Amino acid sequence: MKRVILVAPEGPRNVGMVLRVCDNFGPSELVLVRPARPGILLHPEFEQMSHGVEFIEEKLRVVDSLVEALGDCTRAVGFTARVRDNLVREEWNEAAPRLLDLASSGEERLALVFGAESTGLCTKDAGLCQELCHIRTAPDHTSLNLAMCTAVVLQRLFTGEKVHQREPGGVNLNGVEREFLKENLKYTFVEKVARSPEAARGIALAIDRIFGRAPLTTSDARSWHMMARALGSEKTPPDFGIGPNPRNEQD
Repeated sequence: MKRVILVAPEGPRNVGMVLRVCDNFGPSELVLVRPARPGILLHPEFEQMSHGVEFIEEKLRVVDSLVEALGDCTRAVGFTARVRDNLVREEWNEAAPRLLDLASSGEERLALVFGAESTGLCTKDAGLCQELCHIRTAPDHTSLNLAMCTAVVLQRLFTGEKVHQREPGGVNLNGVEREFLKENLKYTFVEKVARSPEAARGIALAIDRIFGRAPLTTSDARSWHMMARALGSEKTPPDFGIGPNPRNEQD
C-alpha cells in the first residue's frame, strides 16, 4: 500500500489535487502533517479540487508529526530537489522499479514523503526517510508544483491492479519498530559499551545512519534485540517514549 505524506502543506488547492491524484493512481492513503492552515480541509479550494473523491474521511487524516505518520510504514522515501550533505539522492525513475512490490503490497506500507511548497523537506524530516529521491527535470526549469510532483511519483508506481497479499517470508520493520531498535542499540552500545564521549557520539551517529536507512525485517530486529539483552539491556518501547506498535493493534 502507498501512503502519501505531506509535511506542513500550505495550499488547500494543492492538497485537494493531491487527494485526487491518490484516487487516480491508487489505492493510496493521504496523511497531512501539521498543515499550515488549521482549516485547510474546509477551504473552498480544497473542496473544489477534491471534487469527485468519495469517502474522503477514510482516505485522509491529519497528524501532529512525521514520526506519527511513519509509525506503521515499512519504508519511507523522501522527495527533495536540494542536494544534501552526506545524504545520497537517487533519481526517481531508477528507484521506482524496485519499490513496485512494496507499493502494491496489501500488508506493508510505502511512505512517499513531500515537504511544504515553499521550503521542501527540512533536514530533520529528510533524516527520518530511508531513501531520498529527486525527479529529473529540464535544466531551464527545475521546480515542480507539489501536486504535479505527487502525480509523477504515483503514476510511476501505478500497476492498474489491486494490492496483493504478502508472500510467506520476512516482514519489513515499520517506523515504530525501527525507532525502538535504534534507541535500544544506542542505549546498549553508548551507555554500556562506549569508553569515551567521543566514542559514544560516533556510535550513536553510526546507529542512526545505518539502522535508520538499511532494509530490515522483524527477524533482523529480533536478533539485534537479543544481542542487546545479552549486553544487559532490558528496555521496552515505552522506556524511550515510543508508543504502541500499529502492527499489534491490527492483529
